[in-house]
Amino acid sequence: MSLKNKLKNNELTIGSWIMIGDTMSVEVMALAGFEWLVVDTEHTSIDLKTIQDLIATIQSSGIKALVRVSKNEEVIIKKVLDMGADGIIVPMVNSKEDALQAVEFAKYPPIGKRGVGLYRASKYGTGFEEYKKWVEEELVIIAQIEHIDAINNINEIISVEGIDGTIIGPYDLSGSIGHPGEFERDDVKDAVQTVLDSCKKNNIPSGFHVVDTDPSKLQEKIEQGCTFLAYGIDYFFMRDLAIKGMETIKKGLKS
Repeated sequence: MSLKNKLKNNELTIGSWIMIGDTMSVEVMALAGFEWLVVDTEHTSIDLKTIQDLIATIQSSGIKALVRVSKNEEVIIKKVLDMGADGIIVPMVNSKEDALQAVEFAKYPPIGKRGVGLYRASKYGTGFEEYKKWVEEELVIIAQIEHIDAINNINEIISVEGIDGTIIGPYDLSGSIGHPGEFERDDVKDAVQTVLDSCKKNNIPSGFHVVDTDPSKLQEKIEQGCTFLAYGIDYFFMRDLAIKGMETIKKGLKS
């Protein structure tokens, strides 16, 4: 079943986050069994050429390649989709207007206003009609909910046709309330629950980026009802295992 159909059916799907701009790192992450990987272009130094290389590598591993674009902006959305991304995660979608704009930038007329570029996605122009059909049937657009304004406008945001799901960015969401990283505060928890409740009521996939590599943290979000889940970050897995290993080794040397 395609990722688009899984989202339509609100089925659980788990991916992860790519912040290391190296194809070997992506290949290693793909071995874990994720259904999709997100190339982060908002908070990394990954350049356009590398984005395309990472998209191709992810897809060659048989999984879906999503890109978290740097902002809700026409040119960057058009570029990563022309590169062949299977979908986009759009940051700071805080209103219905933001959601409409994201869809307009990603879809061709008459639905949107995306310009036609005969590049990798359309097999360099040899398969444009096929790709145009694919955009309507399979392209995934996820609204990232990461500001208190988005919480206040969540019902309007998820009402926009073309938005396939949401994903909560916990750090920026807590920061917009004035307490970045303080996820256990009641106001932060309430904000998250507002999104989950609204998505459940409207049968829209609710997502969350669980940056912690502890699997129990992911399980908590599954139990909360999240179905579109990003688990960890590429270098977090490497970092956490390295730290744990060295701590164990040092304890053994002291004994």
